[in-house]
Amino acid sequence: MGLNEQLLQSIALGDVIPASLDRWRPLIVDGVLFLLQRLPPPRQAAIWHAQLMLPGTATPGQRLVALLQQCPTLHKLGQVVTRHRGIAAPLRRELQVLESPPAFTPLPPVLERLRRELPAAAPVAIAEEALAEGSVAVVIPFTWRAGGETRHGVFKVLKPGIEQRLQEELAVWLEVADFLQQRGRELGLPALDYRDTLESVRELLANEVRLEVEQANMAAAARVYANEPRIQVPQLLPWCTPRVTAMERVSGTTVTDARLTPVLRERLAETMVIGLLARPFFSGGGEALIHADPHAGNLVATEEGRLAVLDWSLATHLSKAQREALVDAALGGLTLDAPRVCRAVASLGSLAPDDPVLRASVERALGQVLQLVLPGFDWLVALLDDVASSTEAGFRHELILFRKAWLTLRGVIDDVAAGYPSDRTLLNAGFERLIAEFPARMLAPPDSRRFDTHLSSVDLIGLWMSAGWVPARFWLGMSGLGAAARLKQ
Repeated sequence: MGLNEQLLQSIALGDVIPASLDRWRPLIVDGVLFLLQRLPPPRQAAIWHAQLMLPGTATPGQRLVALLQQCPTLHKLGQVVTRHRGIAAPLRRELQVLESPPAFTPLPPVLERLRRELPAAAPVAIAEEALAEGSVAVVIPFTWRAGGETRHGVFKVLKPGIEQRLQEELAVWLEVADFLQQRGRELGLPALDYRDTLESVRELLANEVRLEVEQANMAAAARVYANEPRIQVPQLLPWCTPRVTAMERVSGTTVTDARLTPVLRERLAETMVIGLLARPFFSGGGEALIHADPHAGNLVATEEGRLAVLDWSLATHLSKAQREALVDAALGGLTLDAPRVCRAVASLGSLAPDDPVLRASVERALGQVLQLVLPGFDWLVALLDDVASSTEAGFRHELILFRKAWLTLRGVIDDVAAGYPSDRTLLNAGFERLIAEFPARMLAPPDSRRFDTHLSSVDLIGLWMSAGWVPARFWLGMSGLGAAARLKQ
């Protein structure tokens, strides 16, 4: 039986789209249906079978979860919105099973694949039950002896046939892009570069089954966090292959389920903000490694009081230039300097600084600042979203993943410590770095931006000098808002 709109209506796909994207809802639903209808018949039959196996009392949210678990690309994208506050709370709770679903893949073929990958003499004792299951892999515990002690590890093993299933879906993505382009015109939506965006995401999702990519990211992350006592990156073990990642086993509880006092919850939230965002963002190196999939299933509060960060298959590297541009945009927002914000955002994509669509988005963003909205990461992401949803902005995939990381982590933090000021924590971290940099600035060229805060001494002097204009800009901006309000009346 073919998949149709009636199925999507019965599983509440439209309800998973946040209210902020309401005008895009028909396009997204149509795009998912287009993708599903172009999967091979056996895949469509499997999706129907999963629906038929649910009890008649299954909720639309449970049916949606069953659908997403049949499609690794949709499963991964579903994890992005599991804690989005724009989705109704009951549906959010049902979707959260996607972060750490129980193992449902039959274990014998997984164990057979694992034993084929391991050397015959590997000194490991493999468990007969899976510990967990993700969108593309099953996690199986094992033990081995070293130094006279029993050690504990886990194998992350690709599911049998998952490479083919993922490839079947990714092969349709560019067709989906062309469909979205045409359907978007019919719905009167802005003309966006769907093909370039989906091609970037397609390449990134393909890495999900390239476990050697995850292993390289884990090795890099271990170096980054070597001196961070509150962050733990699982240690890789010698039995890794392109289809199996072997790592130490982490004992603890997912951060949203950890039973902690309010004080310890705030400390955990601070660790997530500082460790996963401030630490890489405010660094002087050429590239900053950022975990791009920080949903609750990948974040563990360990028994030792640390934050263990799992599953590094999806990561991004923000260049020094990109971080400098984001800081420039935030400072432009702080000083209500529209041209500076336009130049910074334009440098992140393909738009000209004087592009009228960009200027309009920046003016809207500065209008938020005039209403005393802090120009931090929330403000930056909202600005980039506004630009990207209005025109072909040409933002690179690193920014797409940076946005995903921020929004995903913000949702988790809200569930760990409701109302925690993530933006303020990030700005405080940047200010602390700025203070620590002052001795080194005495010996650096005035225009050098080699510092962790991505600001030169010339930038700081210019910021100090422009501060005198902020009250006038604020007054003029408020006057403009007042005039606009009167015109609407």
